[in-house]
Amino acid sequence: MSVKKKTYTAEFKARVALDAVRGDMTINEITTKYKIHASQVSNWKRGALDFIKNGFSGKQQKIERNDKQLMEQLYRQIGEMKVENDFLKKSVWE
Repeated sequence: MSVKKKTYTAEFKARVALDAVRGDMTINEITTKYKIHASQVSNWKRGALDFIKNGFSGKQQKIERNDKQLMEQLYRQIGEMKVENDFLKKSVWE
């Protein structure tokens, strides 16, 4: 019997992280309120703070730009491979 790993929405994670960042409640109070493990609260809080910090530093835009360039390069490679594949299929069957 396998145990299904519970997944959480981004909205839920953001809500928990905001509660942790605000500091109105302790980690224990947050874990009780949302019925999650303390390490998840800490991880989501750290992730939210990193995201905010990167947003102000311009790193996020650079990451997005690099991701876009990588996707364009990969799509180009896929196109080239498709053309090669189609050519080879025709060569073999003719």
